[in-house]
Amino acid sequence: MIEQFYRPESVQQALELKGQFLDDAVYFGGGSKLNATPTKTTKKVAISLLQLGLDRVDWQQGELHIGSTITLQRLRDTSLIPQALQQALGFVYSRHVRNQATLGGEIAVAAKDSALLPVLLALSAKVVVGSGKTLTLEEYLASGQRELLLEVVLPDPYRSCATRKIARSAAGLAIVTAAVSQDLHAKVRIALSAVVDRPSRLRDAEQLGLSGAALEKAVAAAISPQSDICGSADYKRYITGVVVADLLADCQSSGEKQ
Repeated sequence: MIEQFYRPESVQQALELKGQFLDDAVYFGGGSKLNATPTKTTKKVAISLLQLGLDRVDWQQGELHIGSTITLQRLRDTSLIPQALQQALGFVYSRHVRNQATLGGEIAVAAKDSALLPVLLALSAKVVVGSGKTLTLEEYLASGQRELLLEVVLPDPYRSCATRKIARSAAGLAIVTAAVSQDLHAKVRIALSAVVDRPSRLRDAEQLGLSGAALEKAVAAAISPQSDICGSADYKRYITGVVVADLLADCQSSGEKQ
């Protein structure tokens, strides 16, 4: 339970507070994850990020920079973002949640069924952390370390990209969320959540250069989902393969029109 709440006015102050309280402290964006099951925090100290000016979206040297404390709804309403990201933000079905949740919080929690991480991974997102280092989003997620997130950088935001969430209803648990992108050199990126241990890319499947039914089979063979209330493992493998192949076809069609 949070017992102390701090509102630093600079990134340096936030880092100093975290250094002071260490594992007793947690960074606080909108609070949608810290106050809700199953991600409710047990930390005693909250370090608010809302006065750090990390809620901007702008272009810098041809890359799209998105501040970590921007809310999902405000980001969705921003005209600069690519269509696939706008669509993925809509997978968070509740506008009330989108008005509270922040982009940085969604990334830091890294929920297995994340609605946003697949499309960010497919778009080769990078993150800038409090130490000033820039990491790929994959590196950040794999490290297990949850450094202070300052911003997300999309180096090629308008490459062909498509995403889809499969669930029994808009408010239902995700069976699978997938995103596929293809750049100008026809390099494909495939990212998934819900049917993998953590949101991640299917690098082996990406390198095969497949499409259609062959890609469906390769994707199905590359994942090991568990049977649960959302569906059997066989069904999840099947539907994931179909969705990924469809998304790649969408990307290729979109690229031909450009």
